[in-house]
Amino acid sequence: MTGVWVLLGVLVLGGVAGALLQARNGRIRAAKSTAPALPGRVSDALAPEGVTLVQISTTFCAPCRHTRAILSALAEKTDGLTHVDLDVTETPEVAKALSVLRTPTTLALTADGREVLRVGGVPRGQDLLEALKPHLANA
Repeated sequence: MTGVWVLLGVLVLGGVAGALLQARNGRIRAAKSTAPALPGRVSDALAPEGVTLVQISTTFCAPCRHTRAILSALAEKTDGLTHVDLDVTETPEVAKALSVLRTPTTLALTADGREVLRVGGVPRGQDLLEALKPHLANA
């Protein structure tokens, strides 16, 4: 009987952990006020004006392909929005410098390198566009 209770407890804890992870996936967070200095590879990729969506990916990341499709489509149809995909498989120091713990992670950066917001996981396109509207109006 004890084994049944242990199994039931593990299933409940696993379900709660899965629900929490699913709820956090694609959540848009405001940038921290103390943003780290951008690595050269990132600052070189910034658009001269507007907002640049910098996607941090790895080679074998399946959700990264979906994120790339979403962000590319948003950038194509939105003035002042640019999308750049950085594969950090060979350069993990870029991910470390930006405090990226998972892929895909999307950073929205202004032309001067200021981080506006950050999305962990696959973003929801419409939600991301709504969060970016105030920053795009300034572009």
